[in-house]
Amino acid sequence: MVVPLTSTHQQEKSMGGVALDDGPTGVKAPDGGWGWAVLVGCFVITGFSYAFPKAVSVFFKELIREFGVGYSDTAWISSILLAMLYGTGPLCSVLVNKFGCRPVMMVGGLFASLGMIMASFATSIIHIYLSTGVVTGLGLALNFQPSLIMLNRYFSEKRPLANGLAAAGSPVALCCLSPLGQVLQYNYGWRGGFLILGGMLLNCCACGALMRPLLPPKKLKSLEESGDGAVQEQKKPQPKKRLLDFSVFKDRGFLIYTIAASVMVLGLFVPPVFVVSYAKELKYEDTKSALLLTILGFVDMFARPTCGLIAGTKWMRPKTVYLFSFAMIFNGCTDLIGSQATTYVGLVVFCIFFGMSYGMVGALQFEVLMAIVGTEKFSSAIGLVLLMEAIAVLLGPPGAGRLLDATHNYMYVFLLAGCEVTLSAFILAIGNFLCIRKKQKEPEAKMEMAVTAAETEELRRSEDNEDSEVVHKGQNGKAGEVVNIVKGAVEEIKEGSPETSL
Repeated sequence: MVVPLTSTHQQEKSMGGVALDDGPTGVKAPDGGWGWAVLVGCFVITGFSYAFPKAVSVFFKELIREFGVGYSDTAWISSILLAMLYGTGPLCSVLVNKFGCRPVMMVGGLFASLGMIMASFATSIIHIYLSTGVVTGLGLALNFQPSLIMLNRYFSEKRPLANGLAAAGSPVALCCLSPLGQVLQYNYGWRGGFLILGGMLLNCCACGALMRPLLPPKKLKSLEESGDGAVQEQKKPQPKKRLLDFSVFKDRGFLIYTIAASVMVLGLFVPPVFVVSYAKELKYEDTKSALLLTILGFVDMFARPTCGLIAGTKWMRPKTVYLFSFAMIFNGCTDLIGSQATTYVGLVVFCIFFGMSYGMVGALQFEVLMAIVGTEKFSSAIGLVLLMEAIAVLLGPPGAGRLLDATHNYMYVFLLAGCEVTLSAFILAIGNFLCIRKKQKEPEAKMEMAVTAAETEELRRSEDNEDSEVVHKGQNGKAGEVVNIVKGAVEEIKEGSPETSL
């Protein structure tokens, strides 16, 4: 939570700056400590959430043989998983705001595991849709979104690096789960593989247990609980928190981000889906074609934390939105140039640069959203954004497939994807530039001090009566101690950073 330096500081907000984090009252983001355990949990959850829909595809041939269905029928399993991961965003937001992150994640871990265990006893492809697609997809969604919310609460100054490290869980898990799925299928069949994967998903419950809520400082808490009259007098009833805060749509920065992200998702996931088929179309072996995804994932693995480290530097942190726009332009131009590749070496070069740009986008997309809306509204904002992206996820790859059926040329598929991602970059950058009215510098770490409403009011009263010794003598008790604490905090803030406002 950042100290409100002016009365209009929270109201006048733009995408160019960082929003005020109105998290738990009196709590400062620790930027370390138990936050590293939260980061490990978020790393694992991100890996399961993004890699699992792709890892399940190694069982598709067995499912086709078992149930006598086509490849398009089995492809719906991954589609439903992704649709649940993105489309249930608002539901996750409501549950998190109602019950908190830890219980929601632990219940989600049980759902994710139960879905795979149920699928191991399936007798038709419909059962797989309902168990693996709906139940496991819902469980992963109930883990993914709360883990990002907790990461946002535990990190502030180091948040870009934390986001980059957590996002690296996706390529790492994909590199591990896909070979593991093949080993499980070879040794235990698809039913045994599903059962073992269901057991592995119980680790989501362990990750949920790591999401310990932040507590207010012990000294301030003891003062408030002591029942001191001066403190109790200043306490005001807090407004009831909304389960799903639609007021984020009043923020122009959020609207621009949502539109840009939805357009970006239309083309972002298309190249990884079609690059292997493109290589096979050029008459290359299946092994060499599959190696392209491995190269892409390996580069992606290192690009995400590196980009997070760069985004966290003092000179780049206030310009994170523009770095995100650059990452999208980089990705879109890679698609446009890669569409002209006709040799295996050309495809390898394409995968290297696509992995770099894809990793940058993955590391920055939620960091930028956190910076726009702040901690208080992030739980609602991410749910609404994921819902909008769910529509684009379901339209993007199938739309590209229809274009391929009509033209029988992969070049047009990559050109379309590149144009969509590049367009989203211009929407974000130009919209952001036009919405900025006053520039805001990135708050220093010392500014991120929590001050409650009671403390602020007490400080103001003490300053107004500074010349009256009678008032000060009457506050020799704990109320005076509260004032001294807050005065010291404000002095530290003024020394650490100049006063800025949007």
